[in-house]
Formats: sequence, structure tokens, C-alpha cells
Amino acid sequence: MPPQREPLEQPSHPPPRLTSNFPPSSRYPHALPGCSSPLPSLTGIWKWVLLDQVASVNQPSSAIDQLRINRPAEAPERGQSWMAWVILLVVLAVGAGGWWSYRHRAISVTTKIVQETSGPNESRTVLNASGYVVARRQATVSSKVTGKVVEVLIEEGMKVQEGQILARLDDSNIAVALHLAQAQLASAKASLGETEASLDQTTKEFKRISDLSASHIANQSDLDKAEADMKTMRARLERQRVDVTVAERQVDTWQQQIDDMIIRAPFTGITVSKNAQPGEMISPISAGGGFTRTGIGTIVDMSSLEIEVDVNESYLNRVEPRQEVEATLDAYPDWKIPSKVIAIIPTADRQKATVKVRVGFNQLDPRILPEMGVKVAFHGGAPEPTSTGRSMVVPKSAVRQLDGQDIVWVVQDGKVERRAVSLAPSSGDQTVIRAGLAAGERIIVEAPPTLKAGDHVRETSK
Repeated sequence: MPPQREPLEQPSHPPPRLTSNFPPSSRYPHALPGCSSPLPSLTGIWKWVLLDQVASVNQPSSAIDQLRINRPAEAPERGQSWMAWVILLVVLAVGAGGWWSYRHRAISVTTKIVQETSGPNESRTVLNASGYVVARRQATVSSKVTGKVVEVLIEEGMKVQEGQILARLDDSNIAVALHLAQAQLASAKASLGETEASLDQTTKEFKRISDLSASHIANQSDLDKAEADMKTMRARLERQRVDVTVAERQVDTWQQQIDDMIIRAPFTGITVSKNAQPGEMISPISAGGGFTRTGIGTIVDMSSLEIEVDVNESYLNRVEPRQEVEATLDAYPDWKIPSKVIAIIPTADRQKATVKVRVGFNQLDPRILPEMGVKVAFHGGAPEPTSTGRSMVVPKSAVRQLDGQDIVWVVQDGKVERRAVSLAPSSGDQTVIRAGLAAGERIIVEAPPTLKAGDHVRETSK
């Protein structure tokens, strides 16, 4: 049998009265049945505490809310504002970098505007050649004698007239000799005057003695002496007259040497080079090594410009005098200059197997300068009719062969467009387009090999 529990000992004083701030009827609907008194038993007290905790969890407690401390929202730290600006700058930098990268990816190309040429017929080109613009009248001006330059009066590009003074040489020594010759001339002229007076006296003496001899007053001996004196003075006078002439020629000689110290322009032209400076020595021949100049400057007669081309002797039969020629300067590839053949030099160069041909311009222009490179197209035969009266002219470097077609790259709104074209016979650096292009369109000259349709490009006009 289980042991018997001893009954609890009853306290001598009643337990303290437990009170609650919440009425049992409202907060604890689950009050023990039969507990009309607010003081339940010990077991009821534990149940009441448990139910109170459950009720405090399931229902909001206004008392707890009243005990909560309401703190104001903390102001954002200043570091957060600084971070916002940093993020904004990073976004802008990334956007700018993307834009720059996109722009950098655009290919830089050189474009040219398509030009239109009109005319029902075009002359047929029988030969193309290249040469240079030369001047038929050109001179490096120098002095007649060796001397020291004291003054130079020309500059490059200066226009000079025939006889204009270009430079002066040191003439101090020659001036001294000229003064001496002038003094000798004055002395000779003075002696001539003295002799003329003596001759006049001897002539009168001879006449008086002759009269006395006729009257038999003077003897023959006095007459002969007077005649000899007169003839002597006449001979002396003639010699002194010659001496005066010699002195005059001597003065002229030194004066000419003074004039030789002044260098003048031999013809009207343009100064293209200045070769000497004051203080340098100049000589008509090469003397003194590299310290002596052989000329003051070079003058070119711009009205004598023409073209010299070397034609291969195998094609010489295609060239004839007065043949029409179209010249194109390398400096102005779009300028066609009407010209004609002046002469064919009747000799060949055995080293190059070429013959020199002179070509003259129909009309000169200030843009034409000596030593410019030029390409010429010799025209001949019957004109070749074209299918249409108007066609387009583009540089040869703009036309490419792709997939068996002649194409050009056209730029439209910053993008590349492939355009197939039809070509006509061309000459020089230009190509005639029969179809496929319109005047005013922009085409790419010397396109990169990797270029393809749709690429973005940056244009540079040519």
C-alpha cells in the first residue's frame, strides 16, 4: 500500500489577500466555477496567473504602451549625404565614359562631295603621263666680278622689274681708282690747254718771220726755226688730245666697274630664292670653297611657265604637236587645265627610254607655280558618246571592287551605306560614274579595309 500522506498543517493566520487590478469578469472569462470570492485557492491562483499571462500576450496592453519611451527619429547622418553625391558623380562618370567609348568606336574617314559633269560627248584619252611645271625663262642672278656683298634688296616672292637693283657690292677700292682716273683726265685737259696756247704763239711767230723773210729782213734760218717750233706744238697738241681721250676712257673703265658692283634684274619676274646675305663674298664662278656664293637670288619669269613630261618612246606615236591636253596639278586635283602640245624634243633618253614633250597652258593662272607636279591626259581620236548627258565624277580611290561589283561607300546620317555603281572610261585620278550616285552625296575616299555597311563614322572633308 502506498504510504499515507500526512494532512497539511493549517496556518494559524490566514494568507494575505491577493487583489487584481482587472476584474475577473472582464479579463478572465475562464474563472473557476463556484469562485465567487476574488481569492481563489492556491491552485486557482496559479491558474489565474497563467491565464493572465496568456491574456496579456493575446490582447494589446495599453499599460505597456504607455510605459514605452517615444524617441524622435534620428536625423540622417551627414556622411549619408556625402555618399549620395559620390554615387551621383560615379553615375555621371560612367555615362560620360560610355558616351566617349561609343564616340571613339566611330571610324574616322575622309569624305568628298560627288560632283556632276555635263556634256553630250567626252574626248577620248589616248595617253596619260606625268611631269612638272617649269619656267623657260629663269636665272640665278650673280655679279660680273668677285666682291663682298654690302646690301641685298630682294626677298622671296618679291616681284622685280627689268633693270631694278637687287644688291650692291663693296666698291670702295674701285671708287679710289676712279677718282685717280678723273684727276688724270683733268691734268691731261689742262696740259692740252697749255699746248694750244703755245701753238697759237708759235703760229703767230712763224707768220711774222715769214713776212720779214719776204721783205729780206729775216734770214732763212730764223724762218726754218719758227716753222719747226710751230709744227712741234701742233704735234704735241695732237698727242695731248689723245692723252685726254685715253684719260676719259680710263674714267669710263673705272665707272663701269663701279656699275658692276650693282646687281640688277635681267628681266621682269618673281624672286623665288634669296641666296646671299650682306657680308658674304660672291663670285660668278665657284671660288673659295663653300664660303663664296655664286648668286644673289633666282628670278623666274612667270609668263614662261609650261609643262615638261617624259613620254615612253613606245607610246610616242600617240603624241603630236598642237595636240589637246588636259593638265591636272597635284595641288588642285579637281581643276582641269586646258593645254596643248608645244613641241616634241627630237632626242631620247637612253637611260629611261623616254622622250621629253613640252606642253603649254592655254591660259596662265597665279595658282600655277614652278616645279609643281602635274598629270596630263593626251586627247585624240573621235569623241566617245556617253549614254546620258550628265554623269558624276569621283576620285579613283573612292571606287572599290567587292563581290565582283564596283562599289562606293556613301555616308548617310553618320552611317556607311554600300552603293553599287556603273563606271565609264576615265582618265587621270578621276572616275566617271554613269549610274548609282547623285550629285551632292558624300562618299568615302580611301576607305579602311575593315569598313562595312552600317558602321558609324566621323567625317573629315577633303
